[in-house]
Amino acid sequence: MINKKWSSAALLGLLAATTLAGPVPAFADDRTEPTAEPPRVQLVLDVSGSMRATDIDGRSRISVAQQAFGEVVDALPDETQLGIRVLGATYQGKNKQQGCLDTQQIVPVGPVDREQAKAAVATLRPTGFTPVGLALREAAKDLGTGTTARRIVLITDGEDTCAPPDPCQVARELAAQGTTLVVDTLGLAPDEKVRRQLLCIAAATGGTYTAAQSAEGLTDRLKQLVDRARDTYATTPAKVDGTDACQGAPLLSPGVYTDRESFSEHRWYRVPVRPGQELRASVSVALDRPVNPDYGVLLRATATDGRELVRGVDAGSGRTDVVSTGLRWSAGDDAEDSEDTEAATTPPAYTTVCLVVSNMFSPRAGTAADPGMPVELTVDVVAASSAPDGPDLGRGWVLLLLLTLAGLLTGLITGLLTRWWVATWRN
Repeated sequence: MINKKWSSAALLGLLAATTLAGPVPAFADDRTEPTAEPPRVQLVLDVSGSMRATDIDGRSRISVAQQAFGEVVDALPDETQLGIRVLGATYQGKNKQQGCLDTQQIVPVGPVDREQAKAAVATLRPTGFTPVGLALREAAKDLGTGTTARRIVLITDGEDTCAPPDPCQVARELAAQGTTLVVDTLGLAPDEKVRRQLLCIAAATGGTYTAAQSAEGLTDRLKQLVDRARDTYATTPAKVDGTDACQGAPLLSPGVYTDRESFSEHRWYRVPVRPGQELRASVSVALDRPVNPDYGVLLRATATDGRELVRGVDAGSGRTDVVSTGLRWSAGDDAEDSEDTEAATTPPAYTTVCLVVSNMFSPRAGTAADPGMPVELTVDVVAASSAPDGPDLGRGWVLLLLLTLAGLLTGLITGLLTRWWVATWRN
């Protein structure tokens, strides 16, 4: 009975404190911290017969992929759990029904044995069919379940030759199951049908598609994707739906959020910031489909009346698959601009800052607009850190006097030096 009374009192106290403190941001308070797990990545490599083609820097596609795998494995962080699955690697016959079952996990997901992993990939020889859909389904099973995001990186040079199951449909099924699974795709051949299929797989799971047409490009992109798994495994971003105006936009607390944004769209969110606090926000937009060159991403913080407080912008020219920018703003940054002295003496409990994510992307011909491009928004509110002031030169007449004296002194010194040089030169 005593425990119940104490519990009721504590609950009432918490509700009262919450009411006094202002609105509770959505999503973040309701999320439980995931159990710490190591990043888990499954590399899926196409070893079908077409990988013999020698059209990447004068080398075969399989040799380029093997070199990239070796360099990535050497650079893996120790905490990463890596697995490798292949498709079309063993069956040499012409029986399609049998060849379309040809997928094996050659390195189980777990702590990395670098020598074992590199040796397993080095012995592969292009052989059979291309059962991409089946390999994706099995790769998801290999990774198992968990509270944090898991990644599959698919490297292939050809379209699935074994559907059903259709690989794009498999990706949709995996996404519909609510699994925190992301599939990134790398295409090794400039084929439009392959590009569309890989783009569909990536878009269905919130991943990215990249056309890798050089050995260096493939290695760099693989490293990026593995590093991304390491950087994001600790927290699964919460899904949020931005609105087309600040009023009614979702209220966010510190955390990592994911959304999707259409071409040339503006999406709004709100963050409460108290006096003495600093808002730090960053946004990344993944280019998971072909877009025209010369684009940009803009992140703005505005007041509820539309005044812009600060902005961050980044631009690109088609040479990257992710565009990111960020900003910082303290609740007292625009205090000097306020003309309402009475309001300044009684500051509000918090300031609602509107965050606006905008993009300047335009699709290439034939590029699908839906779903929107993946957006990852990171929000943090910390104690404001005041930067040291620069030297104050003064204002108005004081500044003018200082500049005049500096000019006179400079002229005098210059004249004396000139007279000395002329007298010395004549002698």
